[in-house]
Amino acid sequence: MTPFTTCTAVAAPLLRDNVDTDAIIPSREIKSVGKTGLEDGLFAGWRYTEIGGREPDPGFILNQAAYRDAQFLLSGTNFGCGSSREHAAWALAEYGFRAVVAPSFNPIFQGNCVRNGIVPVVQAADVVAQLADEAPEPMTIDLVACEVRAASGATWSFEIGEEARHMLLEGLDAIALTLLRRAEIDAFLADDRRRRPWIYPGANG
Repeated sequence: MTPFTTCTAVAAPLLRDNVDTDAIIPSREIKSVGKTGLEDGLFAGWRYTEIGGREPDPGFILNQAAYRDAQFLLSGTNFGCGSSREHAAWALAEYGFRAVVAPSFNPIFQGNCVRNGIVPVVQAADVVAQLADEAPEPMTIDLVACEVRAASGATWSFEIGEEARHMLLEGLDAIALTLLRRAEIDAFLADDRRRRPWIYPGANG
């Protein structure tokens, strides 16, 4: 994954509460188990004029010229609720979103964001509204300082778990995080082979 330290970009305001994962990526848009090929299906139920179609709805925020290249998304409470499908985070990441700023997240979705390089930034609803009012002026998310900075200069701090922050700063997914302890894993396996050789196929010749 691409490490996230500090990023200045446009934020697209999608100020709706309870945006569920089926709205983020409808099930009909999931045609594979891979992380790619999902970008066009992102917000498909809102982004296009017809179900299953690809004619852009000019009223939807991501179809407006000022927000087509947005890397941040501003939204309402309980973002990412509904099912636990990781495709929602995959679709956001493939589109180019680096962070979502909302008053609260569904915990499973929040974890999926971290494991796919998206920073879930918790900010109060009035802060999100102020950032939306200033859009499309670029804002900054600084994960090193754990700060959000508006174009006007207003600054707010945010909290994020230390492991999540470490993964995002270093660009580590769950497997890469585990492999940081490769030496310990190898040492355990070597010791276990000596103590219980019968459980390892081919260990006895």
